[in-house]
Amino acid sequence: MHAAEFDSITSRVRAISDEWESQRKERQMRRELSRDDFDQLADAGFTLTGVPVSHGGIWGEATESTRHVCEILRILAHGDPSVALVAAMHPGVLLLGFGGQTPPAPGNQFGTEWDAQRDWAYQCARDGNFWGTITSEAGSGGDVSRTRSSARAVEDGYVLTGSKHFGSGTGITSFVITTAVPEGEDVFDEFFLDLRDVPLDGTAGVEVIAPWDGHGMTATQSHAVKFTDFPAKRRAWHNAGGELRPVASPSIACMFASVIVGVVEVAVETARQQLSSKKDRLSSYEQVEWSRVEMEAWQVQQLHEGMLRSIADETTRARQTLLGKTSISDIAETLLTRLSRAIGGSSFSRQMPYGQWAQDVRALGFLRPPWSLAFDQLHRSTWGD
Repeated sequence: MHAAEFDSITSRVRAISDEWESQRKERQMRRELSRDDFDQLADAGFTLTGVPVSHGGIWGEATESTRHVCEILRILAHGDPSVALVAAMHPGVLLLGFGGQTPPAPGNQFGTEWDAQRDWAYQCARDGNFWGTITSEAGSGGDVSRTRSSARAVEDGYVLTGSKHFGSGTGITSFVITTAVPEGEDVFDEFFLDLRDVPLDGTAGVEVIAPWDGHGMTATQSHAVKFTDFPAKRRAWHNAGGELRPVASPSIACMFASVIVGVVEVAVETARQQLSSKKDRLSSYEQVEWSRVEMEAWQVQQLHEGMLRSIADETTRARQTLLGKTSISDIAETLLTRLSRAIGGSSFSRQMPYGQWAQDVRALGFLRPPWSLAFDQLHRSTWGD
């Protein structure tokens, strides 16, 4: 049943993305997100993507569901890569924070509270709210375990203090997952923040201290944010990241990679249409570069397919999806450079979409995990350290 629901949501999202494609020039000039875009996605059923079937959503078996979600995100990236990236956070966070369809059983004193918290989180998503993440900190290299944020226990939960950056979707996502070290403990844990209707000027404990101004993914509102004694819910299953992260990370890598694949697809197809009128007048060099573009586009698609298939193998999927996501990011950058050479100098005009797409895929390469952390993990997985 959930496969049919995925198909229905995909069809509605395709219609939305097609409309956004017709607004490409205006959208590439934007420096902020539109609430209306996310309302459209919620109305289309997108917020059900990370909610398990058992809790009224459409996420079922991991291999099939990851493929379905990636198809939706790939289509979204055709219309607006910035929106696609922020949307990708939603199912990813629900998997990372709450374990997906069949999470490992806690088997400890947190069991009842854990079940209740999962029910709450999934109800929030069923109500049309988007989940996001803000875990990165300056100097951490993308390693969430190196957080310097703290959480202090109070009568009704915790209050969190610390500075985070790259909070994609800030001001749009209703709930976010973040990290902090609980007072009196030595190990970080995950916390959930309710940011609905919270002003970002510091008056309520949340302040944007550095608005996002990136070359790529320009409209994602990936602001740097300072929290001061802001109310937080600690994940009821304490210190469960070691159990949940290995299950969620391969699917999340596929989701982020699917946004890159979508950008590559729309860039290549746009260039193909543009070059078709002069295909017989292309220089030898331009012909070679275009052929290389097509070769690399094929490689990107095949790598992503390999990532999706690897989800079924619990023993190798973490390494396979990491290899795939890193390779796709690397090839996509080269592809967009070759594409500009095939088109010529006009590709650098702001009237053309290619420069923005090139910066978008470059920005996406830094996501989960960022380059340095990705290669550290690959090295360790090779030598078993």
